[in-house]
Amino acid sequence: MAAGALFPSEAGGEAPCGCRERRRRERGTAPLLMLCGAAAVAWASVATASEPEENRVRELSGSNWSLLLQGQWMVEFYAPWCPACQQMESAWEAFARSSKDLELSVGKVDVTQEPGVSGRFFVTTLPTIYHAKDGVFRRYRGSRSLEDLQGYILERKWESVEPVAEWKSPSSILMHGMAGLFHLSGWIRQIHNYLTGTLELPVWGSYAVFILATLLIGLILGLILVLLADCFCPPKSREEGSDLVDPSDDKTEELQETLKPTSKETHTESGLSDREDEEGDEDESQENSSEDSAVEGSQTEDDVEQDESGKVEETSVRQRKNQVEATQL
Repeated sequence: MAAGALFPSEAGGEAPCGCRERRRRERGTAPLLMLCGAAAVAWASVATASEPEENRVRELSGSNWSLLLQGQWMVEFYAPWCPACQQMESAWEAFARSSKDLELSVGKVDVTQEPGVSGRFFVTTLPTIYHAKDGVFRRYRGSRSLEDLQGYILERKWESVEPVAEWKSPSSILMHGMAGLFHLSGWIRQIHNYLTGTLELPVWGSYAVFILATLLIGLILGLILVLLADCFCPPKSREEGSDLVDPSDDKTEELQETLKPTSKETHTESGLSDREDEEGDEDESQENSSEDSAVEGSQTEDDVEQDESGKVEETSVRQRKNQVEATQL
């Protein structure tokens, strides 16, 4: 009994008055703390909402990037996973709060969500900052501190920077195609992540799917090109080619008439040439015969001379013999 009277809370009796007051205070302060936290969040949201749009960083995407073609802008290309982008986030927001005094607009582009816009500017490093003035773009390569960013605008340092060439301008046809390629690469990356992450395919399996898809697309495009070529430039058949020459046509008759005299002339010319050839052969034969006769005549004369000289020699020899015999007698 004494123990129960001394420690009524342990024996199942009522707690002393001090403990009950403390519990009441705790129960009363908990809702107050929750109300204060909610009020602070609401105040922050109201403060950001009440801040004018000109003093905030504007998110740019493929639907509103053309705003950069009008007025003066400073735009940052960033990625949530980039450490350098995270370091300059506070400076960029403070730069946006002073944009009204600087008479420009401040924007940013998430390259992971907007690959098409980053492709227009051909962004390869992060963070990348561009200055735009009435559609003329210049690359900012200075420090990323708030003072340097403000001095770049106040001192008009951008005037000494060479602008981007027209063929590399984000509004050019070439960069429009580049934006499509970047958008396609982002779409392929999403499909790859879906195949390897959600469907749990191996990496080589994802590559095999892309290879097969590329081959199928190439075959389909080739068939479409062949069909279009057949439709616009059909091949000519042999029957159509024979139908083109009609014997009953007046032009064909005129051609035949013009060809007839030419054929006669060719025959006459060939006949004349044959006759001339025959005559030439006869002349040559006559000349050859005359030459042969002349040669034969010369040969006979030589023979006669040889015979005469032989006879003279014989007579001279006989005379000498006779003289020798006479002397001997």
